[in-house]
Amino acid sequence: MKKILLIEDNKDVRENTADILELHNFEVLTAENGLTGIEMAKKHLPDLILCDIMMPLKDGYDVLEDLGNTTKTKGIPFIFLTAKSDRTDFRKGMNLGADDYLTKPFEEHELIEAIKTRVRKNDFLRKEFSKNIEGINEFFQEAYNYLNLEHIEKEYRPKLFDKKDFIFREGDGAHTLFFIEKGSVKTYKSTESGKEFVTGIHKVGDFVGQLSLLNPKGTYLETAVAIDNTEAYAIPKSDFIHLINDNKDVSHKFMDIISTNLIEVQDQLVNMAYSTVRQRVAKALLSLHKKGVIKDSYYEGLDIPREDFAGMIGTATETAIRTLSDFREEGLITMGHARRIMLLDKERLQNIADNF
Repeated sequence: MKKILLIEDNKDVRENTADILELHNFEVLTAENGLTGIEMAKKHLPDLILCDIMMPLKDGYDVLEDLGNTTKTKGIPFIFLTAKSDRTDFRKGMNLGADDYLTKPFEEHELIEAIKTRVRKNDFLRKEFSKNIEGINEFFQEAYNYLNLEHIEKEYRPKLFDKKDFIFREGDGAHTLFFIEKGSVKTYKSTESGKEFVTGIHKVGDFVGQLSLLNPKGTYLETAVAIDNTEAYAIPKSDFIHLINDNKDVSHKFMDIISTNLIEVQDQLVNMAYSTVRQRVAKALLSLHKKGVIKDSYYEGLDIPREDFAGMIGTATETAIRTLSDFREEGLITMGHARRIMLLDKERLQNIADNF
């Protein structure tokens, strides 16, 4: 049962509105002025607040501003109830962060629909989705319900790729977003000289291909290849576009889910432009360790070809090998089974990465 806080100084309006809400199975808390309303909001943390504007002690604007500056209450949906219909009042309330604005007298269905809409939106935006296929399917189902879109797929099926299989190639038509459920994937761009610029090593829970689906030319901007046996779920471009374009709230939530590795690519490009080779190597090693590609064991993790590692940091293979050898001699790393890298001194590597 959702909890609604009603802040209204007019006793008749307060009681009548509370009765309506209780008939629709809401738990209702009431406050007769803004000051009491602020105290009750912070104590009870309701799912939504209905608030009059013109009240004694603290008016509705004061209430909204106070709660908006308090961490635990700033995300609570807030709807103004007021007899004032001047456009200036409306704009002031919305600028302060109000979610909606109902002018008294209002119809019962208007009130209930406004509440349900805001509660549904808040539930969706607050929900955390796991970075696995169950969580992704759950997100799509929630988005499907939120947008009332019948054409969004409800469940996706995996595609299996053997080691070194191409998932997509640079320049091919971009029709699919891929979510990695098992295995690892390398993405790279081909340079004019025929070399590979490695844009990322992606692991379980990562997406690949998202930027390409926004490419005006409609083609993949890079190549993706399986580093080892990989299971990836294919999400059609049509579903991706609906989630990006149909609703800004869904779009923001979706971008939060798929944007992590895009930030990594941006950081990688900045590092290549401004960092020394030693810094780039240290940062790449720490990043691969954080992603779980490099393990704290001689026998686990991936054997990353040295040319791929060099492509990640934008340097010649010989330079990358020489720097790794220097790090091994300095006791920062060691080579384990099948030349897998193992970090020995992450603190010193971090100091090099930070240019200390």
